[in-house]
Amino acid sequence: MPPEVSPPPPSSGGWRPQLGFALALLGITALLALDLITDRALRQVGAAHLVVESLAALMALLTAAWVLSKLRRQKGEVLRLRRDLARSQANAERWRSEASELLRGLSGAIDQQFGRWDLSPAERDVALLLLKGLSTRDIAALRQTREATVRQQAQGIYRKADLEGRAELAAFFLEDLLAPPPRQEGQA
Repeated sequence: MPPEVSPPPPSSGGWRPQLGFALALLGITALLALDLITDRALRQVGAAHLVVESLAALMALLTAAWVLSKLRRQKGEVLRLRRDLARSQANAERWRSEASELLRGLSGAIDQQFGRWDLSPAERDVALLLLKGLSTRDIAALRQTREATVRQQAQGIYRKADLEGRAELAAFFLEDLLAPPPRQEGQA
């Protein structure tokens, strides 16, 4: 059996550099404010200098506020995505638990068919990953091999199974599982 495919862990979204940038801007704002206070107290600079420093301090403060606001929104989005991921994982686990006996039977039936097609162990792994919907690039990375090797193995699978490609491979196993919904009374 190929290794389980799992999603990468959620990242922090790059908060540390953005937070550092916002803190640096707040520090610049504080230094400019201190400079304005001392300049005004010493009365050694003109009004134009005070206006320029005031505008620089205001721009730094507004930019810091914008970055912090953006970080807050990103944090909320990450939390929402983590909740959604946990809910999806729980649903998938519940489905696997409810269908475990059927999945074992299906897995056994797929393995028997792979045996009838005389697939090698490597071809069996590739065929299962193709059925899971992974790309040849993803399969190559997962199996730590070249993409060309995976393509050759896939072609060998299709040839041995007398199938045209990935869609027919999936249809071979799934077509009869996906029965149409039952008709309700009054429908034609």
